[in-house]
Amino acid sequence: MQAQGSTLAKGASRRDRAPAPGEPKAGTIRPIVGIRPPDYVGAMTGPTSSIDATLAELVEEFDLLGDWEGRIEYVIDLGKGLPPLPEEARIEANKVPGCAAQVWLTSARHGDRLTFHADSDSALSKGNVALLLKLYSDRTPAEILAFDARAALDRLGLPSALTRQRANGLNSMVGRIREEAAQAA
Repeated sequence: MQAQGSTLAKGASRRDRAPAPGEPKAGTIRPIVGIRPPDYVGAMTGPTSSIDATLAELVEEFDLLGDWEGRIEYVIDLGKGLPPLPEEARIEANKVPGCAAQVWLTSARHGDRLTFHADSDSALSKGNVALLLKLYSDRTPAEILAFDARAALDRLGLPSALTRQRANGLNSMVGRIREEAAQAA
């Protein structure tokens, strides 16, 4: 991770330098989504972590990255942590309309909580949906509906780093998650 204001030699990337003490190796990501809810929750932040605590962790991670190139690279890396969605789930009914790429989103209820699974044929869209799953998956419908996604995404600065079409797609993903929560409430 590159601190704000530091520079790299021309042609070098964050992965070309040794990590600072206490900093994870570049390209290392925590698993984001597992198929079973206990794996997903444990890999994320713990079963008692609030949605606001998860957002605070993301804000801290984004702040450490400094520039937008690093932040977009991080989002893409989040997407690489998503397990592939089974072919039988890649159906029209699971597609999220309004996205620049194909994005599929499914949900399952586990007790009073919703778990989401998603995939995309685009690395950036897959990263965007992985970030949303990190915030929304394994939450109650009430938590999902009470969370101000627009303010959260603005706090991360993500919409301003995306093209209008990608930002609209991100909003469509949030809308679909909220629809699922409203139906489950």
